[in-house]
Amino acid sequence: MGAGKSSVGRCLQRRTGLDLFDSDEAVSRKLGLSISEIFDRFGEEKFRQTESEVLREFAPTKPTIVVTGGGTILRPENVGRLKRLGFVVWLDAADRTLFERASRRGHRPLLQTENPRARFEALVAERNPLYAHAADVRIDTSTMNHDEVAEIVLSQVQELLAPR
Repeated sequence: MGAGKSSVGRCLQRRTGLDLFDSDEAVSRKLGLSISEIFDRFGEEKFRQTESEVLREFAPTKPTIVVTGGGTILRPENVGRLKRLGFVVWLDAADRTLFERASRRGHRPLLQTENPRARFEALVAERNPLYAHAADVRIDTSTMNHDEVAEIVLSQVQELLAPR
């Protein structure tokens, strides 16, 4: 949350011409509601269930940039699916930076609590080990803009694809 996944995904799409699949957008389309409305009406579990469904249903016929929400990693089936689709890139940043970015617009359903900072810290503590386990590449986005991050993603993926 706040690492720039969606923005970097769009930047990568512009740079490469590849298709882009954003799981949050797919969930929103499938249920006909915004992410905030899904959380408000049905809760996180329904969102996570639908997120897993759209990933299972996603069957690209050509290389595609896949952007997921930060909680996708919570379900091992999602991680397995992402690994089968290609390389998993973890966009990370300093906790303070992530929290500031995630709090800017005030539309993050998981931060709509009495103590958003404590909730954020709990999410980071829960998810970071999962990201570390799943990721092929980790990129610290703390001091970079989206174009700089996209450039590093492309460079890292090229390294992974290079013959050894």
